[in-house]
Amino acid sequence: MKNFEYIRPTTLEEAQSAALGKDAVFLAGGTNLVDLMKVGVARPDRVIDITGLPDMDRVDYLADGSIRIGALVRNTDLACHPQFSRDCPAVAEAILSGASGQLRNAATAGGNILQRTRCAYLFDLASPCNKRDPGAGCGARHGENHSMAVLGWSESCIATHPSDFSVPMAALDAVVEIIGPAGRREVALVSFHTLPGSSPERETVLAQGELVVALRLPPSAKTFAQHTRYLKLRDRTSFAFGVVSAAAGLVLKDGVITDARLALGGVALKPWRAREAEAALVGQPAGEALFRSAADIALAEARPSGHNAYKIELSRRLILRTFVAAQTGVDQQPALPGSVFSTQPRVSADG
Repeated sequence: MKNFEYIRPTTLEEAQSAALGKDAVFLAGGTNLVDLMKVGVARPDRVIDITGLPDMDRVDYLADGSIRIGALVRNTDLACHPQFSRDCPAVAEAILSGASGQLRNAATAGGNILQRTRCAYLFDLASPCNKRDPGAGCGARHGENHSMAVLGWSESCIATHPSDFSVPMAALDAVVEIIGPAGRREVALVSFHTLPGSSPERETVLAQGELVVALRLPPSAKTFAQHTRYLKLRDRTSFAFGVVSAAAGLVLKDGVITDARLALGGVALKPWRAREAEAALVGQPAGEALFRSAADIALAEARPSGHNAYKIELSRRLILRTFVAAQTGVDQQPALPGSVFSTQPRVSADG
């Protein structure tokens, strides 16, 4: 690991000042950054530990009905937050489907959306990777690529985004609050991550020195609370990144869909919001035939980037399954221990 300067500011102003004019990174839980530094993918001159910043580890219900999640809120604390897990159960379910209990206790909401791809070619310094070394080429393009992207990829990069949490958050219209040298701004989560194009080294819209301070869900997020699910398919049943995942939400009135949400994970370098599929559901009686049609629409532009054509059909079936589960309702779902839908006791963040 390269030597670096370590700073632990106590105010946002100090954190911003420390990031200016330096090859600096912000450190929160460190569950992804530290791994990248150990293998030499990340080589910052300065590490700014933001865990001492005030008021960034809270879940706040605002007067307008929106929910503000501080960037330093730990994943376990958010998933086990009594009110939040009732209002946004698919988000809680997504968090609990990821990593291990120990990692969830350390990882943060802000860090979760800033995860870098787990593509093996990024981590292997002997392999070409345009993310790590722009212009070097994409080793995955003609290499081991069965788990790579089927939407939004380019010849420069076919990696996928690893976050579970980001998928239902994108479906629910989450907004990212950012502070930086130019002041404060907000970006919709669906626009926060960038597709690879010809510049895969740029992964988000963050500018140098900008820091994610919170994520905010609008009041409409709670309207899906009774008919929403997050489902994830993976190579093994625990502690694994998703091959594909889906977050689905419905608002039903007398069996007719009045609003719908759908986002996919594991298929692109960002959470993939399927707006055309959502629009096709609204005003229609809920049912499997309709959900199949929506799945076809969601994947109309999907194409293999290698040995991964199977992911298109797998995603299509998962969309159907997730919408069927959402229609059934969150109060009637069987669940694995640890899920917010489980009737078995859960261990809280503090044991």
